[in-house]
Amino acid sequence: MNTNLNRRNWIKSSLALTAGLVATSSLTEKLMAAPVSHAEKIMLNQTSSLLNGAVRLNANENPYGPSEKAKAALLQLLSEGNRYPFAAMGEFKKLLAAKEGVAPEYIHLGAGSGELLCQTGVAFGLEGKSVMSSFPTFPMLMNYAEFMNATWQKINLNDALEHDYETMTSAITSDTKLIFVCNPNNPTGTLVDQMVVERFCEEASKKATVYADEAYLEFLEPSQQHSMVGLVKQGKNIIVSRTFSKIFGLAGLRVGYIVAHPDMIKRLAKYNDDFSISQTSLAAAKACIDDEDFMKLTRTKNAVARNVLTDYLDKKKIMYGKSVTNFVFFPAPKDGKTILTSMEQKGFLMRIWDYKNSEWCRVSIGTQDEMTRFIKAFDEIL
Repeated sequence: MNTNLNRRNWIKSSLALTAGLVATSSLTEKLMAAPVSHAEKIMLNQTSSLLNGAVRLNANENPYGPSEKAKAALLQLLSEGNRYPFAAMGEFKKLLAAKEGVAPEYIHLGAGSGELLCQTGVAFGLEGKSVMSSFPTFPMLMNYAEFMNATWQKINLNDALEHDYETMTSAITSDTKLIFVCNPNNPTGTLVDQMVVERFCEEASKKATVYADEAYLEFLEPSQQHSMVGLVKQGKNIIVSRTFSKIFGLAGLRVGYIVAHPDMIKRLAKYNDDFSISQTSLAAAKACIDDEDFMKLTRTKNAVARNVLTDYLDKKKIMYGKSVTNFVFFPAPKDGKTILTSMEQKGFLMRIWDYKNSEWCRVSIGTQDEMTRFIKAFDEIL
């Protein structure tokens, strides 16, 4: 198979999805940010409530953002919407570099983490090789790898719904080219002791490139936010990705970045689209990058609203992953299709995942009021 042709097709498919173009159902199933479960496949062609006021507890969005600072920056930059963002991107890289304690050459920007995951897969040319991750986890990179005829080494989570790093270590082979880790993990919301993760990343990076997804790191208190960027500074074979989509509330504006060794950045940047981030998106991200007040507000409100759901699950004696994020993962107490259909009829969107021959619910955390109404509706269908 022609690798260059494959990479062109990969880029085309990812750009089409990023632009919101219609994709075939099979391609959608392969490349969606979360795997389409059997229950969701049944509903794919049904009318969706996404645009008619349903409470969106299906995409891990921040119900409180963007912040006031971000919105003000957006309005201010509208008058410069006629300009390309070249200078703004350079300035923003310097800000991110200062925040991460690295030189600007260690920073690579993308339109959200999805574009960066795609570029990583393209840059590595995974055909005939394998990419390893825990399962379930955020699967976009692995979906792209399979689309390019690579093998996905899936390592099941442990009983606490956490990454099993000991099993992952023993499963690395000579064909393992990339290792994907996500801490805290999506869809389970669980956190593994970050020193355990660091030891794994340091050792595993001697055998393969490690991609550390830290999309939800800011949901931890600042004293608990232990990034793998420190290993990048030591010259380890590690890529760290961060996003402004989650706690910063900029999911619709699409801003993400990678921290990696400059040689790795050059490798990834070959497949970069210089026009993927707008002036306004960069202005919003710049305005909230150090907005500790807004992050604290989100963490506090999210914890209160999350407790509404977990208290309900405790009452019903339904186990769940110990979430530190803005979503909770638990076994579906009824068949997934019934849950999805009934909850949509009641005005709530959520996710169903397939794992270990069972169906699991992933519910994003909305406001306290939304979660109170959600558990009432959920209880009615049980």
